Amino acid sequence: MEPLVDTVFEDDRWEAFGLAPLADRAVSAALAELNLPEAGFTLCLMACDDARIAELNGDFRAKAKPTNVLSWPSEERGSDDEGGQPDLPEPGDADDPEHLGDIAISYDTCMAEAAEADKPAADHVTHLVIHGFLHLLGYDHIRDGDAAVMEGIEVRALARLGLCDPYL
Repeated sequence: MEPLVDTVFEDDRWEAFGLAPLADRAVSAALAELNLPEAGFTLCLMACDDARIAELNGDFRAKAKPTNVLSWPSEERGSDDEGGQPDLPEPGDADDPEHLGDIAISYDTCMAEAAEADKPAADHVTHLVIHGFLHLLGYDHIRDGDAAVMEGIEVRALARLGLCDPYL
């Protein structure tokens, strides 16, 4: 059986940080909040630095600058209605889990943001992994109604892990 989060380390600082187990906990909390099972899903998380994420941001979003997290859903699941629920995926089976997509996360930007906000880095990174994961499921924050739904799920998933509301 494949792991839920397949973490690929392009920057060794992430491995020392403990990103793989943190990502598993974060995604598990988000799945639980959405009443989705852990079994039957998989995703890839690329742990990189600012140079790599700036390249990806330039290639895919025409913004050649670093960012904290990027997501590439395996399929479009978003709702057409503002504040509506995405079309959540059905789980695959143990031998053939449903691949939800890919996430990239930048060590440099995440650590700088955590320091600037005077937050524990692990808390900030947990939030960003949940945020990126929700994008894979079709949640977004471009429209206000969609942002309210997505942020609510983030806050509740973080609370499951004993973490504070990052939007306060």
